Amino acid sequence: MSEEVLTQVKDGVLIVTINRPEAKNAMTKAASEAIAAAMDRLDAEDDLRVGIITGAGGTFCSGMDLKGFLRGESPSVPGRGFAGVVQAPPAKPLIAAVEGYALAGGLELMIACDLVVASAGAKFGIPEAKRGLVAAAGGVMMLPDQIPERVAMELALTGEFIDAPRAYALGMINHVVEGSALEGAMELAAKIAANGPLAVRVSKQVMKESRGWAMEDRYDNQAKLIAPVFVSEDAREGAAAFAEKRAPNWKGK
Repeated sequence: MSEEVLTQVKDGVLIVTINRPEAKNAMTKAASEAIAAAMDRLDAEDDLRVGIITGAGGTFCSGMDLKGFLRGESPSVPGRGFAGVVQAPPAKPLIAAVEGYALAGGLELMIACDLVVASAGAKFGIPEAKRGLVAAAGGVMMLPDQIPERVAMELALTGEFIDAPRAYALGMINHVVEGSALEGAMELAAKIAANGPLAVRVSKQVMKESRGWAMEDRYDNQAKLIAPVFVSEDAREGAAAFAEKRAPNWKGK
């Protein structure tokens, strides 16, 4: 894996760190490919329950590497999009741990994650218009789904930033922490990892896919996805563990 991206596993959590602090973790093609590989690993390994994406050196990601852009390089992976993840997130939960700036593609990477924990000093924005560009990695399409449309429009057209308290008030992020965003994300990941992995994965799948379902089809479509959960070994284990007042021993099946 590229030195531009580091990975480590801790307590069933795959921590993926963008490692270009000298460039404010601007995204390159190599880094995108490495993140895509890490997401494949997250979904492939049963012992991994949750993924976290963060950045080294006090910045999450400042967006596309403009020097690479001028060389004709695209920080995307075919079929996966910017940072190897925005168009095809993993099936398992993914948390963004944001220190410093999440700007342009960095913000788009963040909102592609399922949950966000940010430090109190973090800043957020899609300033592409200031560079004559468009937030094409999901910013102008996905941000209006996550915060009020008029606020998203203002961010896109002015290119201005908002701070962590404002982002939290808008529902853009889940938690603001005074200390380390990564530590806060690990605490959140531990709560997820303690639950049935099959139930977690399918819960995410239904929440994501049902947005595009016709109202009259929703319960039928949901039933097809959740039926295997209710007859799984984990469902029986969860009930037994509750009755026996012990921690469940999940198998993911």
